[in-house]
Amino acid sequence: MAYTARNPVTVPTAEELRARIPGWGADLNPLDRPSVPKLQFDPGRTGAHWDFPEQQEETYPRERSIEHERLTPVFGTAVPLKGVSGAMRRLAYSRYSEARAAHWLILLAADRVDAFGAHVTSLATLHPDNPITETGVLSEFRRGGLSSRAGRRRADVNHAWIDPIVAGAPWVIAGGAVFAGVRALRRLRN
Repeated sequence: MAYTARNPVTVPTAEELRARIPGWGADLNPLDRPSVPKLQFDPGRTGAHWDFPEQQEETYPRERSIEHERLTPVFGTAVPLKGVSGAMRRLAYSRYSEARAAHWLILLAADRVDAFGAHVTSLATLHPDNPITETGVLSEFRRGGLSSRAGRRRADVNHAWIDPIVAGAPWVIAGGAVFAGVRALRRLRN
């Protein structure tokens, strides 16, 4: 029966519920609740020896938002900033607020510069990157990639036309630079 203003069903009392349902009302007594000690301030129970955690030492200058006075007490140090991309990241954090688009656009550009540097570095090694296998272009033809995009209202179809340009442009530019360099060396020899 649906609830109405004049409800014919009487609400059972706490004692009736406790007798009928095993464990009902186990947390009614604050002394039995596991969360109650956490809700009370008692520095002796936690074992903490500080009001605010000690600041982690900065081994090298860290980027931080201009909105914040200082770094958090503990911070990550996995990848230090380096090169041109590091300078771009430092600029984004030192000059622009995180609420500004310029901050995020500079960080995105720094990521692209870092990726380009990694591609150039891989070309200089004996094991360069393989853009055909690493971009997954072969799976488009082997695993039904093209048919999965047609008529499915997928969001990534709208930018699918530009993906080969974004993924392939650095390789075409690098190939053109190598070709121009080899051509220039041949001219110098002759």
